[in-house]
Amino acid sequence: MGILKQGREGWQRWLLCVVAMLAAALTGSLALAQGPAPAAQEYRLGPGDGVKISVFQNPDLGLETRVSETGVISYPLVGSVQVGGLTVGEAEKAIAAGLRSGGYVLQPQVTLVVQQVRGAQVAVLGQVARPGRYPLESTAMKVTDALALAGGTTPQGAEKVILTGLRNGRRVRLEVDVADLFVTWTPEKDVPVQAGDTLYVQRAPQFYVYGEVLKAGAYRVERNMTVLQALSLGGGLNPRGTERGIRIHRRGDDGSVRVINPQLNDPVQADDVIVVREALF
Repeated sequence: MGILKQGREGWQRWLLCVVAMLAAALTGSLALAQGPAPAAQEYRLGPGDGVKISVFQNPDLGLETRVSETGVISYPLVGSVQVGGLTVGEAEKAIAAGLRSGGYVLQPQVTLVVQQVRGAQVAVLGQVARPGRYPLESTAMKVTDALALAGGTTPQGAEKVILTGLRNGRRVRLEVDVADLFVTWTPEKDVPVQAGDTLYVQRAPQFYVYGEVLKAGAYRVERNMTVLQALSLGGGLNPRGTERGIRIHRRGDDGSVRVINPQLNDPVQADDVIVVREALF
């Protein structure tokens, strides 16, 4: 019996070893199939960041300063250095290049340490539920993520979001059509936000209904809206109104206003004034 018991225990140990080796091989195969994990993006300097700069064997060139709203620091001898939007390593190279080109230090070894992170925020303003500044939670944050932090757009908010910020030391301005991201499913247009960016949601374009309608007033221009749909928001024509009396007052690029006799399926544009006249008989 003892020999049989030892035999069973040995077989069980062998079986466990085989299972463990198969699991390890499977894990390795999955790791190879998935490839190496993507490297985390480096932090990029932004307005308000507190930095400490030192140059090896040049203590007089040490500096503690803060990045300005335009992404610039003022450095001794070199002057203004654009560091906003740069990584720490890129900022060190930019300062070293200034010292080298000016002939102040032949082979400068610059070290920059971020002491206080204030630029790691994004401002969300305009027609959103909670305007304000929000922390940049990760380097993978997108425009829609920042809007979600601010509670999303209000009913009066436009579908396009204006993004302004610094990219490689240069001012950029982008327009992101948030609705189109999901309507046409183009997630690549949901651009990443960076420290110091500002998102602005302006008021949605409006049109105006006036005259012989049930509810005259200003209404939001919806995507691909027609004259008929616009009139329906105004409650439709009242008993005195007539379709033959519909006119659109539209302002051109030169500022002049022209009067259009539209069809009911014609598109409505921002700032159109739709006037419904009274039937004469």
